[in-house]
Amino acid sequence: MDFAFDARTEELRARLLAFMDEHVYPAEQVAHEQRERLSSPWENPPVVEELKAEARRQGLWNLFLPDAEYGAGLTNLQYAPLAEITGRSPQLAPTATNCAAPDTGNMEVLAQFGDERQKKQWLEPLLAGEIRSAFAMTEPDVASSDATNITTHIRREGDEYVITGRKWYISGAMHPDCAIFIVMGKTDPDGPDIRRQQSMVLVPRDTPGVTVKRAMRVFGYEDHYHGGHAEVIFDEARVPVSNLIGEEGGGFAIAQARLGPGRIHHCMRLIGMAERAIELMCRRAVSRDAFGKALAQQGVVQNWIADARVAVEQLRLLVLKTAWMMDTVGNRGAHTEIQAIKIATPRTVVGILDRAIQLYGAGGVSQDFPLAELYAGARTLMIADGPDEVHQRSLARREIKKYL
Repeated sequence: MDFAFDARTEELRARLLAFMDEHVYPAEQVAHEQRERLSSPWENPPVVEELKAEARRQGLWNLFLPDAEYGAGLTNLQYAPLAEITGRSPQLAPTATNCAAPDTGNMEVLAQFGDERQKKQWLEPLLAGEIRSAFAMTEPDVASSDATNITTHIRREGDEYVITGRKWYISGAMHPDCAIFIVMGKTDPDGPDIRRQQSMVLVPRDTPGVTVKRAMRVFGYEDHYHGGHAEVIFDEARVPVSNLIGEEGGGFAIAQARLGPGRIHHCMRLIGMAERAIELMCRRAVSRDAFGKALAQQGVVQNWIADARVAVEQLRLLVLKTAWMMDTVGNRGAHTEIQAIKIATPRTVVGILDRAIQLYGAGGVSQDFPLAELYAGARTLMIADGPDEVHQRSLARREIKKYL
């Protein structure tokens, strides 16, 4: 593995770093002030639309999508350092560059599995940033860490599918521009293969029988910039059979194909969040005195900063190795590494953010600094895309199998 970034990656990194310094970081406080004046908390502050227009003008758009026909055509290894940079401002930068979840995963699904009509109707406006989308998989009444538990029913009646079920923590669903749901449910609940019971269908938000019931909070935050997280009810919602993505019974496989890149994208951004935390720790440490000397001279603070730097360097190498393997041997061949970074990255970054919060004292848990909101996002990723324990179980089984 060559650790040097290629010429295209270096060029994009330079442009993206300049975009962050010149546009994104100055917009953080502006967006916060504008949001307080909006009629709906789910609307984008005007500065977000300005950032999106500037990112498109600079060619910093759809960087996540490896399909050159629709996206930037970057490999995972090329995209990794770019995603890390956007992770330093996770509320603004991913949205500004049209690289925000859940739209990224949904665009990947449509690009890989959608038919031409579905791509024309839904993928193209998503790529243009004209609409938003949601991925409706998690359910409140079952252990959704095991996707075979899903109870949402998708039954066929003639030329229509009828969807009934209850979903929650459906990211993006509160956003007024969210126009389409990708819904995972069971088309063959009694089928002999539990991984062939599920299918995915496209359900427009304005479909009769679809109710966005309420916003779900994450540690008290409503996560406005990602369109919130909603509880959604599907009550006999009807869509054409042509809204099926792929084939009946293919939902579980599509979900796995979607979640692989999603997991590494989250880990890439988490490293950027950790870098932001280290920067904030250092700035605080050199600007505050306690007990007769600067915090930067306190041994415990020095240990926190040193440990954070070591941990981030370790994580970055593991994430880059995983990206390289996904590019060279495919997602299936990199399965162990994907699980490893999904386990290691969120928990390590949570620890770094926790120390940063401690260093800031009361300010660390306040709205005046980004640390508390970063912590909430990082801690959530120990659950999202499969809880750590599920990945540990699978990875351990794979290791043990070598000795059986």
